[in-house]
Amino acid sequence: MDKDTTPAPFRIDIPQAEVDDLRDRLARTRWPIATPGRSDRTDFSRGIPLPYLQELAEHWRDGFDWRAQEARLNQHEQLTTVVDGQIFHVVHVRSANPQAIPLVLNHGWPGSFVEYQHLIPLLTDEFHVVIPSPPGFGFSGPLSGTGWEPARTAEAYAEIVTRLGYERFAVHGTDIGSGIAGLLAARHPARVIGMHIGCESRLLAMVGDKFPYPDGLSDDEIAQIDAVRADAAADRGYLEMHNHRPDTIGPALTDSPVALLAWIVEKFKSRSVGDARTPDETVDRDQLLTNVSLYWFTRSGASSAQLYYEGEHSGIDYFGMAPGVPSGWAVFDTHPLMRRAMDPSGAIGHWTEHTEGGHFPAMDATGLLADDLRAFFRNLS
Repeated sequence: MDKDTTPAPFRIDIPQAEVDDLRDRLARTRWPIATPGRSDRTDFSRGIPLPYLQELAEHWRDGFDWRAQEARLNQHEQLTTVVDGQIFHVVHVRSANPQAIPLVLNHGWPGSFVEYQHLIPLLTDEFHVVIPSPPGFGFSGPLSGTGWEPARTAEAYAEIVTRLGYERFAVHGTDIGSGIAGLLAARHPARVIGMHIGCESRLLAMVGDKFPYPDGLSDDEIAQIDAVRADAAADRGYLEMHNHRPDTIGPALTDSPVALLAWIVEKFKSRSVGDARTPDETVDRDQLLTNVSLYWFTRSGASSAQLYYEGEHSGIDYFGMAPGVPSGWAVFDTHPLMRRAMDPSGAIGHWTEHTEGGHFPAMDATGLLADDLRAFFRNLS
């Protein structure tokens, strides 16, 4: 049992020596020798291109103002609390509306509570916003030990919401956070008002793996799904490392800021709107670097990867639904076969599709996501 379950106020205050060390490491980066023919800063066909990475690292070193970003993040109430021996960091933004619904926002990797920076003010007219960081992410660290998989994390979140004084609450999730949101709904159906998921068309890559092929697909439709699967297969390198060898990649992500930058930023390209040439064409560059900085300063590049290993080896199905809890999906950068594949029986009561946005809708489709959350939960309150 935890001795003290009282949430404690928290403010971000990175020591100046850490900020100076980051800039020094960036200045002393040992860069790869450029490969002839790889000079296009927008060519991500082999991963993050060196010219773009150097450009971004230079801005991180000389143009990015951590203290300004830190002050913006500290505008919101934050707290820490210990559950099952693990420290958790929580952003808690209360609404002035007495009828407001508590809404738990669940992010995944390589995201953080920074994802929701611009979404929060669009929600607080109707919601008390609660953003816990998973174990090993950001200030929810260091890890207290092994075994922190998504189901155990969901149970900790339920306890955190109780400690904040909320009996019933709503949940939203993206990435692995959607799995945590689903587990909260499945395990606490009497408490969860509704479950809202944000995703993008790349989820079709899980058809034939985590989800079955729906009946009645034509040869052309099967070919379309297989094309998404083939494209996504090239992006599985990080996932296999996280799922099976997190301790191998961890030291590079902890010792080299450029390694961490490349590892994270490349995902913002592969998971954003298809015609974007670079990640900062879809998300704000300084918000992106604030997210990477959070991983750097908290040394959570290594510890956050452990959540994937724990989930992969837990034997728990994280893709199930909670039949007794109303569900809503918002699909971004959609594909014509999304609902046919993901909801063939029409069980999801609220379904919206958008051509805009991508894997990080709180950052690249902020207004659309806010509108969808309000529309879905307003009908349930």
